[in-house]
Amino acid sequence: MLLARAGLLPQALNDRISKLAFRFGLPVMLFACAAPVDYRNALHAGYVLVGVFATVLVVGLSWLYSRWRGHPPREQGLFVQGAYRSNLAIVGLALCIAAYGEAGGRLAALPVALMTTLYNLLAVFVLNASLGGNASPLAALRGVLTNPLIIGIAAGVALSLSGLPVPALLEPAGLWLSRFFLPLMLVCIGGAIRLSDLHRAGSLAWEATAWRLLVSPALTVALALALGIRGETLGVLFLLVATPAAASGYVMVVAARGNGTLAANIIVLTTLCSLGSITLGLFLLSLLGLAGDLS
Repeated sequence: MLLARAGLLPQALNDRISKLAFRFGLPVMLFACAAPVDYRNALHAGYVLVGVFATVLVVGLSWLYSRWRGHPPREQGLFVQGAYRSNLAIVGLALCIAAYGEAGGRLAALPVALMTTLYNLLAVFVLNASLGGNASPLAALRGVLTNPLIIGIAAGVALSLSGLPVPALLEPAGLWLSRFFLPLMLVCIGGAIRLSDLHRAGSLAWEATAWRLLVSPALTVALALALGIRGETLGVLFLLVATPAAASGYVMVVAARGNGTLAANIIVLTTLCSLGSITLGLFLLSLLGLAGDLS
């Protein structure tokens, strides 16, 4: 934020750096994280299924809440998207690696792939329902399949399942990329924040922020605990779903001719407030001995 205010990180430069990281750095890093994972081990599936089910549950409950609160019909879909759609592919992955090292990246690879796909398909549904857009689930699926992050993860999973040896240089390359690109992406996210927009943030944006940072993570953790998930897998799952609203949600809202200001406000509010909510949540899980050994 300070770099942007000082004129050292203009929006055009921010966009170019983000595009480079999105198209090259992050896909290669996710490939390096996904390739060494043994996906034949059924223990890896439980926390991923919890993340998927919790996402669908949050969508349903937040939609009912929005209707009960009497939010304008054209903004109900924006509220729902803000409630469930976390920035798990960039911020979430960065936090997992910061908290658990390369093990965190490996554990995060599969849920990032599945939940990113689910997020995009659900976004088409909820925005079409409230804005009357013409985007189709098929178009959303096509966009998911051409997403560089998904391609990187899918390639890593394919290498793991093929039984071919993982190149010795892959793990150190993934570690180097994570130490370079993830902090760089977080700098870009900070540079894109516009505090001047917050004066237009109404109660709906604050309610969506509460759902994104408090309700959604709490429901996910409760489901995981009920199914006996503990340790690093629980910590990784929490970090993925507790992140702020994804910037890609703003793009979809604008494309559907929705309230772009509201979508931007939700992203800014969740980004700023997540500094406290994620720290507190991980601290409580660690204090209770539920989050495993942090690196």
